[in-house]
Amino acid sequence: MNTRNRLKPYTLTLCLLLSCSAATARAQSKQKEKPSAAQSAQSAATPTEVVRAYYTALREGRVRDAMLMSVLRPAVEGLSAAELAEYQSDFARLAQLAPTDFEITGEQVSGEEATVFVKTGEDKDLKVEPVELIRDRGTWIVGDRNTAAEIKKQGKKFFPEHRIAAHEEDAEDILKRIQAAEIAYALQHKGVYGDLKALVDAAFVPADILGTETTGYSFVVSPSPDGKSYVARAEPARYGHTGRLSFYMDASGIQKRDARGKPIGPTPAKK
Repeated sequence: MNTRNRLKPYTLTLCLLLSCSAATARAQSKQKEKPSAAQSAQSAATPTEVVRAYYTALREGRVRDAMLMSVLRPAVEGLSAAELAEYQSDFARLAQLAPTDFEITGEQVSGEEATVFVKTGEDKDLKVEPVELIRDRGTWIVGDRNTAAEIKKQGKKFFPEHRIAAHEEDAEDILKRIQAAEIAYALQHKGVYGDLKALVDAAFVPADILGTETTGYSFVVSPSPDGKSYVARAEPARYGHTGRLSFYMDASGIQKRDARGKPIGPTPAKK
């Protein structure tokens, strides 16, 4: 299973936290020592009650309470307001995942693990999704055991490393999309390839690829003088923050390596 997809419900809580002011974040950090009412109630709650409280907290904007109910806690509680703010562009897109209305349809418990089924949407948008929980020190929390172990191991480094890995994977996927777009573009332009803006104007790739805010990478497509070939490059917008790998693509495929954020060219053929 794709780890990034599994983590989206948990990273959503961070996204919502970023809507709070820095003053609120500082005030919350001073309250860490005092367990909230939600925490106290959670210790005796069933998996269904925890999931209901989790989604209700998200819907009502009580983000800190929601985080304390999930495996994200070790990754978030040590971050400052400034560090949290760095993730705003990465997680803002996930805000829409918070359901405005939901219904719990069932619960399965097996030892120290549980699954609660949550129904959202109506008619053609109706879906029932499983929410995994584990029992940690006598308390049910949202998340799975493998993710919890990974987060505990990395602590506050979890989100930076996860963001870098996600952006690098996305950058490679975008280059593959550019490759497909160039084929379609050339078919419409007598075999001539286009630069990145031409591909955007033709609606073959999204416009946000021209910037770095959502992708974390800077992309360049350079057709040859006669337009019969092209190369593409991608470098992290902020090396070590939005990515580490640089990418190069030509007719032979995609190459990638850590070049400290600088552009790379084709790897010389081995003699």
